[in-house]
Amino acid sequence: MRITVLSGGVGGARFVSGVRGWARRDAAAQGLPDDDAHDIRVVVNTGDDWWLAGLRIAPDHDSLLYSLSGQNDQDRGWGRRDETERVASELQTWGVTPEWFTLGDLDLGVHIARTAWLRGGVPLGEVYRRLGARWQLGATLVPATEDEIDTYVHTADGQRMHFQEWWTRHRASIPAVRFENADIERARPASEALDAVADADVILLAPSNPVVSIGPILGIPGMRDALRAASAPVVGVAPVIGGRVVRGMADACLTAIGVDTDAAAI
Repeated sequence: MRITVLSGGVGGARFVSGVRGWARRDAAAQGLPDDDAHDIRVVVNTGDDWWLAGLRIAPDHDSLLYSLSGQNDQDRGWGRRDETERVASELQTWGVTPEWFTLGDLDLGVHIARTAWLRGGVPLGEVYRRLGARWQLGATLVPATEDEIDTYVHTADGQRMHFQEWWTRHRASIPAVRFENADIERARPASEALDAVADADVILLAPSNPVVSIGPILGIPGMRDALRAASAPVVGVAPVIGGRVVRGMADACLTAIGVDTDAAAI
């Protein structure tokens, strides 16, 4: 079976890990190697990506990469295990990076590799392939778009800030009134993302933040049309149980766009 998942970061990574677990159990029941029975492709939100200290940071991709490879820090729920922060401390001392966004030393290695490849003209889809080739992920990660569509938050007091500052520094405590993906009107779906949608037997929308994780993917011109044209059923899983978000601060995002914290409303 060809399974395509549209996903954000931490919550999406847990969901994809569960899908992979089912796929491997089913493969074992058929007497097949772990990853031979099902083809899992994950279309990753790039709206969370941003530039920091000259490096291209991709939080959602890296959460998926670390989780599926077993490199994730399960105690913190993000980043890599056995991480150190010597470089981050030095960068913060020099005032190059803010104290509210810490880059681990191992994590920095990924960011430097990604940025070097991108600056060398390597397409983002190929960067994903190179990073994923290091470990056996049991899934293929593909970018939603090759274009930069960083998410910005417009707040009730008239500020416009990058999503990472609003989310990580302010913990979504400043009321938002609108979310903007810069230059998204000029973006196009990555060819790998379109192929993943067109070839799928089932398409799953992970229970990631529906506004800032799934929303940017669906907002890329051409993506909704691709989903409508797909022969596979499209199944969305809301990150809400009993009117409460399972994790994170998705309710603050839903409130900002006037949507109830309710699966049916989402």
